[in-house]
Amino acid sequence: MINLKNISKSYPVGGRDVLALDRIDLDIVKGEIFGIIGSSGAGKSTLVRLINLLEQPTAGEIRVDGRSTRGVTGAPLRAPRRDIGMVFQHFNLLNAKTVAQNIAFPLQLAGVLSRAEIEARVGELIARVGLGAHAQKYPRQLSGGQKQRVGIARALASKPQILLCDEATSALDPETTQSVLKLLAEINRELGITIVLITHEMDVVREVCDRVAVLDQGRVVEWGKVADVFLHPRHKATLRLVREAEHGEAGENARDLAHAPGPVYRLTFLGEAAHRPILGAAAREFGIDYSILAGRIGHIRLTPFAQLTVSLVGGSVFGAISRLEAAGVVAEKLSDGPVGIAARAANG
Repeated sequence: MINLKNISKSYPVGGRDVLALDRIDLDIVKGEIFGIIGSSGAGKSTLVRLINLLEQPTAGEIRVDGRSTRGVTGAPLRAPRRDIGMVFQHFNLLNAKTVAQNIAFPLQLAGVLSRAEIEARVGELIARVGLGAHAQKYPRQLSGGQKQRVGIARALASKPQILLCDEATSALDPETTQSVLKLLAEINRELGITIVLITHEMDVVREVCDRVAVLDQGRVVEWGKVADVFLHPRHKATLRLVREAEHGEAGENARDLAHAPGPVYRLTFLGEAAHRPILGAAAREFGIDYSILAGRIGHIRLTPFAQLTVSLVGGSVFGAISRLEAAGVVAEKLSDGPVGIAARAANG
């Protein structure tokens, strides 16, 4: 659906070129919800402007639905732009127009539908986003969540194949964010629209995305399924975003590892495994005791997960870990514990 090949983008600043994006390769599949996450200054806004065809890359090629956008300007851009709807952080509604008029505006500009067809389409969209009682209200009379629903309806007006959401929930409170994300998931599921979510919040990605790419200093430093990236971050930028989402409380720290009574493992339970008493059963079978050093539980989209950092002592640690892995648990060894540390010191 969206293919970015070796994309770079630079801007002239103070007589020199500053690189905003550096050799980006991404493939976004038709019908998925794809997250692009990064801290401020990572290059997210620049990437959005390239995907929605507002700017051309300095190098590389972008293809949208198989069509190259390289060198395309003026009138030929209108058709591909109509295939891309845009939802903004601060709503960008016309304050002098009602909810219905805001949604109708892009259809009026396109000049393709009759007045009756526009009214029918607007009514359909208002119902879809749950604003039937607010059609004749003005933006100043709406809450933030209601304004964003108007923005989503307006973005859907021309029946796009792609919906770009640029920090679409960052101006909303947590409860409203959940309702807007639920609406986006419904739109994706029922209409089959490809959604690209640009955000700095890992919780947003975890809630609705299928896959995610992590941007840092203009480069993609990590990408993959959300469960893999969230539960097993490899790059320091990803780890920082995960820790921010967890308020820095869920991860193990060096002091915990150093004082653990035995070898330390990070155990990840995903899906059905998160609801089964696997750890207790393995501990009893192989005669081990365990101390929980850190942990987190929750859902990634609709899939439950649990991740525990544990220190294991006594019995057969190897046997217990083997049994856990056979049951679908991912076990990552973080430390040998005091015995391994002492042995390395003795061999020193």
